Amino acid sequence: MNLNQRAKYITDALTDLAGDLKVSTKTSAVGTHLIDLGVDVVGGLEAGRILAEICLSGLAHVSYTRSAGNFPGALAVQIDSDHPVRACMASQYAGWQLATDDYFGMGSGPMRAAAGKEELFNDIGFIENPQHVVGVIESGSEPTPSVCELIASSCQVSPSELTLAYAPTASIAGTVQVVARSLETALHKMHELGFDLSCVTSGSGVAPLPPVTADDLAGIGRTNDAILYGGEVTIWVQAEDAAIEQIGEKIPSSASNDYGRPFIEIFQQYDHDFYKIDPHLFSPAVININNLKTGRYFRFGKFNAEVLEQSFGL
Repeated sequence: MNLNQRAKYITDALTDLAGDLKVSTKTSAVGTHLIDLGVDVVGGLEAGRILAEICLSGLAHVSYTRSAGNFPGALAVQIDSDHPVRACMASQYAGWQLATDDYFGMGSGPMRAAAGKEELFNDIGFIENPQHVVGVIESGSEPTPSVCELIASSCQVSPSELTLAYAPTASIAGTVQVVARSLETALHKMHELGFDLSCVTSGSGVAPLPPVTADDLAGIGRTNDAILYGGEVTIWVQAEDAAIEQIGEKIPSSASNDYGRPFIEIFQQYDHDFYKIDPHLFSPAVININNLKTGRYFRFGKFNAEVLEQSFGL
């Protein structure tokens, strides 16, 4: 079963349980199946957990656990996967900036593998040609017909063979699905540093769940801080120790010159332009790497509870 097929299985179940999960579904003017998890509905914790698993094409388990004792907030979001590259890089990574005359949002989920337009896929593969495409959009508004048609065209399907789940960052479900990206940020950072992701066999990540904000900008700040200053990832690999040692200290967020302040302050400093921020910032606070080939265990990075408290408004 390909990524989009796996995700469609989950969205079908989500649709069947829409009332219980406080979400709503509808068909757009162009025939696209839309699932609202936080724009005009409340959504909730289970909706957010399922939304995160849609992003991951069902190749990872997302759950809630207790937050570390020194972190603000009671809950944390955990992700565990035995197929982390497919789940996180080929599906979950928000690598598709969706923009039309009347819509903007960040696209993730297996629709990216159907479009296959990102340079990343040249390295990791997993491009597919599904009959039905599933995507997730981080946005504060319902997808318009124009963006549905853009996605469908890019994925070579009709708009009626497209399912889009969407939620703003300033919602319970939207907050959860962003915080569930701790493992993804670590893998992306390792890829950017030149590590061969085919060596990665399994991965696990956890980050504290921040308070839901009243607006998306503040939500972007808190959800990023949860990972940057409180996220911990463990990755199992089959590699040479030298390959790990070469990049290890560069993986955590503390390796960035922009590290040490709430993300909202950094974002404002760079005129709300993600591309001006040091790309080395976007990674978890701590990363553990267990090399199955040699049995060695590596740990890099540090937590920063003080910045978390400031970010979470405590």
